[in-house]
Amino acid sequence: MSSVVLAFASAFFFGLALVLTQLGLRHVPPLSGAAVSIPSSTLMFLCIAPAALAGSTPDWRALPIFLAVGLLFPGAVTLLTFAANRALGPVITGTLGNLAPVFAVGIAAILLHEPLQARQIAGLLTIVAGIVMLSATRREDGVRWRTWLVVLPLAAAALRGLAQPAVKLGLEIWPDPFAAALASYIVSSLVVIAAATLRGQAPGQGTPRRFYLWFVVVGLCNGLAVLLMYAALARGPVSLVSPLVATYPLITVAASAIILRKTDRSPRLAFAVALTVAGVALLLAG
Repeated sequence: MSSVVLAFASAFFFGLALVLTQLGLRHVPPLSGAAVSIPSSTLMFLCIAPAALAGSTPDWRALPIFLAVGLLFPGAVTLLTFAANRALGPVITGTLGNLAPVFAVGIAAILLHEPLQARQIAGLLTIVAGIVMLSATRREDGVRWRTWLVVLPLAAAALRGLAQPAVKLGLEIWPDPFAAALASYIVSSLVVIAAATLRGQAPGQGTPRRFYLWFVVVGLCNGLAVLLMYAALARGPVSLVSPLVATYPLITVAASAIILRKTDRSPRLAFAVALTVAGVALLLAG
């Protein structure tokens, strides 16, 4: 059950980070914020690496896997999500992005030969339906877009889903979640800093530095969330961990009400929460 606790803890920090990001985006462009938050996570990992890696026996065969994951998540996923948000708007981007657990579980079944029972499939699909409903709204984005552009958020979801079984594969070789998080975040930091610099959105260009503090906190939250997710993957199957981590929109709804004072008492929200909880119950039953 430790994997379940770790997965829910990861979801908590992912959901909290998403709400805190809204505070930072009031003053900082998204790509500039990412170029602060991801390196902040990396710096945190580097500071505690001597203690965290003490006593760990490295197996360098896993390192290329962890580094490759860093290119995908959060590096490439962040850039694809920004591109999708700009082209399609946040509603479509968020809704399609929440399909990541479907990709993760499907890839894990192929790559890791994880068995899937009917109950697990039902729980996964119910959770996905709930979180998609949580993300979707009745408001229009006011953004005109071409049909083929849905490839952007779907690609982001697929890469996010691929990253989880890939990390699981690396953890079977070197079972150290901290090493996996450190290696992947070093690569992701280089990716987002390079992207922000090329687009002229490097941090500090015309924005007071105090506004970037929100993204430092966001980075710490996301870094902890990823580390906890990797720890959960080291102890449990992708088919269990991925859907549970994906319940973070529940935390986002609660944190938005507390921090941003945004409440939604619509029947749609209540039904979405009920669906998500039912899906979790199905996944954990038996």
